[in-house]
Parts: sequence; structure tokens; C-alpha cells
Amino acid sequence: MVASAYARVYRANSILTATPGQLVLMLYDSALASLEAAQGAFGRSPADLKRYEDINRHLRKAQRIIAELRQSLNFEAGGDFAPLMHRLYEYYNRRLVEANMQKKVEPVVEVEGLLRELRDAWAEMLKRPEAGAAVQAPEAQPALR
Repeated sequence: MVASAYARVYRANSILTATPGQLVLMLYDSALASLEAAQGAFGRSPADLKRYEDINRHLRKAQRIIAELRQSLNFEAGGDFAPLMHRLYEYYNRRLVEANMQKKVEPVVEVEGLLRELRDAWAEMLKRPEAGAAVQAPEAQPALR
């Protein structure tokens, strides 16, 4: 019990001290974890009645995170990037709704792969001092609010 309390405090502190760029990376990681959990639930026996509840819960969590990413886009400073990302996030959401309604794993696998590519590109960008500085200082964020 004590260890989980420490983990919660650590997680809260890492969120409070993260740069905007790191927060986006955390959102990507959390969405990917939810999509992986949903895929795991799809793999369980159809006789497992809790399976559908778990699929729904994990997909809805991923959708909420993607909505947060979409809402964080800055259309004034984002140039062509912000509208492109907005459309991409909308597509991800539509595919996850389809997966949830039809209980199909294929759209989840597709979105997970596409989102992983974005996450990896974002992580790589944060490693570069010249590019990472743009998303670390709140006043200099190109496509984030």
C-alpha cells in the first residue's frame, strides 16, 4: 500500500515538473498503454463477459487522451502542422469508435501503430536541443497551447 502511494506521488511530481513537450510524450505513452490493454482484452475468450467492459474502458481512455492531444493544438502558431494533426487525431478517434462499436481489434492495431510512429518522432524531436527548445518554453511552442 505504501509503495503505491509513493508511486502516485512520483507520478504527480513528474507531471507537475514536466515541460509541455514531455507532457505530450506522456500523453502518447498513456494512450499507447490503453490501446495495448484493449488489444489484450480483445485476445481474451469471448465467453469472458468482462472482456467487453475492459475493451470499452481502455478504448474510451485512449479516446480521451487523443481528444486532449487534439485540444492542445495551437492553430495560430501551428502553421500547417496543427490542422494536419487535428485531422489525424479525428481519424484515430473515428477508428477507435468503430473498433468499440463493432468489437474489432484491427482498427485498434492500426491506430496503435500510427500513434507509436508519432510518439517515437516526438521523442526523437525532444532529444534535439534546437528543436526541443521550441516545445520546452511555453512562450515558444509552435503547435501547442
